[in-house]
Amino acid sequence: MKNFYLGADVSKGYCDFMLLDAKKRRIEEDFQLDDTFDGHQKLYHILSALCDQHPDAQIYAAVESTGGYENNWLDALVKFQSSLPLKTARLNPCGVHHNSKAGLERNITDAISAENVAKYIIEHPENVSYQQQDPLAALKKQWSFVKMLSKQKTQLLNQLESNLYAANPEILDYCKNGVSNWLLSVLARFPTAAKLAKARKSSLSSIAYVSDQKAIELIRTAKKSVASATDKITAQIIKATVGQIQQLAKAIEVQEKILAQSCSIPQVRLLKTFVGISDISAIGLILEIGSVERFATAKKLASFFGLHPIYKKSGDGTWGFHMSKKGRVVPRQILYMVAMVAVQRNPLIAEIYFKHTAEGMKKKAALGLCMHKICRIIYGMLKHNMAFDPHVDRKNSKKTAQGKTKIRKDKTRRYQSFDAKAPISARQNKKRKERKQSQSVDNAQCGIIEAPVPSS
Repeated sequence: MKNFYLGADVSKGYCDFMLLDAKKRRIEEDFQLDDTFDGHQKLYHILSALCDQHPDAQIYAAVESTGGYENNWLDALVKFQSSLPLKTARLNPCGVHHNSKAGLERNITDAISAENVAKYIIEHPENVSYQQQDPLAALKKQWSFVKMLSKQKTQLLNQLESNLYAANPEILDYCKNGVSNWLLSVLARFPTAAKLAKARKSSLSSIAYVSDQKAIELIRTAKKSVASATDKITAQIIKATVGQIQQLAKAIEVQEKILAQSCSIPQVRLLKTFVGISDISAIGLILEIGSVERFATAKKLASFFGLHPIYKKSGDGTWGFHMSKKGRVVPRQILYMVAMVAVQRNPLIAEIYFKHTAEGMKKKAALGLCMHKICRIIYGMLKHNMAFDPHVDRKNSKKTAQGKTKIRKDKTRRYQSFDAKAPISARQNKKRKERKQSQSVDNAQCGIIEAPVPSS
């Protein structure tokens, strides 16, 4: 069987292609096709002619993730799989970029980029997952649309807060935990402190969730406001901003309902058994994860989300311990909110959180640790198709803790023991003394006697 590799560099409206064999030799010169019906058909005929020329051919094709421009080409290649010996993959551009840098490429063109994609799937087949048609593709688009609306709402809320600081800074005291619906209704009618100071108590109390006492307090603080912006333009901007926020909130609510109805699958119901995961959080996690079989271990799923810890270790020092944050942003945001709720309502996560904060860990770091824990729990639930059970997790943690009591030998020093006469630094000398002392204690407890290494 002959293997051929098709690399594609996608641009807006067109795509450059490069065909290589297993020895990275060009089958033909690079070619460019438009993202049209004719362009897709021409690509099919080119691949079909290659298969006719080589009946035992197997073609591997890949495109980089470019924010959506690659979807048409990826969908076309996946459809070609029904009639051609073809496998298609979507690649992380970070891996392709670093692989091309390792190849010491001096110039960057579309053709070279397509060739780099083909070289990557030749050199790193273990990092490439080939896919079939995704049944959740339409739901993923809707999920992206909801996230876009949420992002726009957040931007408008930030803009509103900036304008309120000049128009009615005292009312920001009610925004410490987010801008509530009753406050938006108040601002829609009385956008500035000057207008709020002239409002009647009955007008304010007619708004839902505004009591008479709260209405009196709002009017009193508005009369003493230090607001610098009292002009009509500022008032009109605040009104328009509030209107846009309210419209986006309604649109998000409608889209989330549609999403919940369309994504009623067993995996979503399974994740909801974990106390702290809501409908939308479960749907978002499932759409981001896709098939859990893509990830061999829980560590790989944590790396996909960017939750894994990273550090630097060189010579005598180890430093830079922190969360990677190099993975998917949206699921990490979901897990952050899930962890916030779970710390309050889920006894297992609360126990972990308060245990580490009591030991001196910072609250944000402890919350990140809980996110990693929840990610591993989610992996186990999906992998074994089991509802959340805290007793299972405690049992597994107990087994892990018992395994840590075993004496671990340093495999890096299997050919030579530590030499006291080596020209090492003071820090390394201190580490070796501490290590020798701890090992002597462990050996004495275990009844082990170490024989000295014979000198040559």
